[in-house]
Amino acid sequence: MKLVKLIANLGYGSRKDVTQLFRSGRITDADGEVLYADDVVPYETIRVDDEPLDPPPGLVLMMNKPLGVTCSRKDPGRVVYDLLPPRYNVRSPVLSSVGRLDRDTTGLLLFTDDGALLHRIISPKAQVSKVYEATLAQDLRGDEAELFASGTLMLETEKEPLAPAVLDVLGPRHARLTVTEGRYHQVRRMFAAAGNHVETLRRISVGGLTLGELPLGEWRAIDADEVALIFSGTA
Repeated sequence: MKLVKLIANLGYGSRKDVTQLFRSGRITDADGEVLYADDVVPYETIRVDDEPLDPPPGLVLMMNKPLGVTCSRKDPGRVVYDLLPPRYNVRSPVLSSVGRLDRDTTGLLLFTDDGALLHRIISPKAQVSKVYEATLAQDLRGDEAELFASGTLMLETEKEPLAPAVLDVLGPRHARLTVTEGRYHQVRRMFAAAGNHVETLRRISVGGLTLGELPLGEWRAIDADEVALIFSGTA
């Protein structure tokens, strides 16, 4: 792929814009030598305004999603894409969230421009586990773990019962729930079916990948070894 198209696809501007970057001498190699549009050089040596290029297609990001932002591109309020560099929103192929967290849920959210990987993660056949920590409005009754593990819990408007889920009680109103599905508002609806209400909800892991020390509202790219961790936590 020619450098102009490659750099334009990363969101640095239209092909016309990128051509102007070349003409202005703003695209160089790691040694500061000006590059030209027909040069053939290793990807990792390319610089724009002395900064390395963004990661190439196959990008996977993890974010510690804060409250009040939506996993959408069209919501009138703040969206998760506002937390990423603007050019990430115009990359080709497009960068998409891997599933969703609702506006009032925080924690681990993944993004990728690899469509096959995205579908592999969210496919019900993959049974990638998702772990959430919840604080509740009322004390747990004591029978929730059995109910959630039964494989017979039917949510309102659903036609199929939920797959078994694992509940770990962390306190009278504090619990950790591991699910392998991604139904709409699933965790909140599960506790509602048990007569309770979720006050705060945070996703702490997807498969074997955890948030670690990533600050709230921050994001970072993850490497192939970390992507592999996602599938090490399957059911």
